[in-house]
Amino acid sequence: MSTRLHRAFGLTLVALACQNPVLAADAELNIYSARHYQTDEALYADFTKQTGIKVNRLDGKEDELLERIKNEGKQSPADILITVDAARLDIADKAGLFQPITSKVLQARIPAQLRAPNWIAFSTRARVIVYNKANVKAASVQTYGDLAHPRLKNQVCVRSGSHPYNLSLGAAMIAHDGEAQTEAWSRGMVQNFARAPKGGDTDQLRAVAAGECGVTISNTYYLARLMRSTKPEDLKVVAALGVVWPNQATWGTHINVSGAGVIKTAPHREAAIKFMEYLSSDKAQNYFADGNNEWPAVASVKINNPALKALGTFKPDTLSVDALANNASKAQKVFDRAGWR
Repeated sequence: MSTRLHRAFGLTLVALACQNPVLAADAELNIYSARHYQTDEALYADFTKQTGIKVNRLDGKEDELLERIKNEGKQSPADILITVDAARLDIADKAGLFQPITSKVLQARIPAQLRAPNWIAFSTRARVIVYNKANVKAASVQTYGDLAHPRLKNQVCVRSGSHPYNLSLGAAMIAHDGEAQTEAWSRGMVQNFARAPKGGDTDQLRAVAAGECGVTISNTYYLARLMRSTKPEDLKVVAALGVVWPNQATWGTHINVSGAGVIKTAPHREAAIKFMEYLSSDKAQNYFADGNNEWPAVASVKINNPALKALGTFKPDTLSVDALANNASKAQKVFDRAGWR
């Protein structure tokens, strides 16, 4: 059975279960998740252990899940949508899929800049500059703007400009520097490409370590995975790389998020709110850090992840998730005009 058919079959079972009148309203929770991390299993298991609420989960791609919820309409069994990137969450929100979240717990725990009226961020990941220590000096790549400098001609490797991670960075730059300056930066980046954009962040890290290019931008959790690996080839990659927290003298290093919203037609709304509050608990927040190398959204939570500790502290951008979401479409147009495909 193909993966897609398997998912569709699993969804059918969830839908049938949700329509069973024998089940108590708060006895279960149906989560549609675009987070494809096997380590999240422990998170769901712990929530069930603490609350007795059974979690039914459907994994899929963001666009597929959004379309599914739209097509299911009022009959959708979905209680919560979980995904990465502020722009993706905003798309779901603007499509009318989420309902307002009223929770004193979430208001107290999650910083205001990581909350939208209808969804919250529960973990963050920073977008850092990573360079080949043998070929590039750290002093030459202290800001995102430095990546467009002519001295890095044929030195930049990066993934597609249409990927949400880069669109989110572009959205932040538009908010801070304006659209015209962001487009000039994008054109400079394109001029500095060592090769056409391809692959994911880990592919860029390996390319920089191998000397195929001199510098890239990457989400920190990809780098942390390699740092925590026991494979000699991964440790060799890490040994060749240096890391810079960009823009520490100005607006700070860009961060993006993983987040969730409660579906407007959620059949188990009370359980959904409990789960959202659980995501802000110390235990869940520590799990995001230890299990998937993400930074907690709750500032008071102390991390035990050795890779994150080794990366050190930094000044993060405090731009609101709403601002990131609202500028994402502008960033795509800017990148298209610059030729960053």
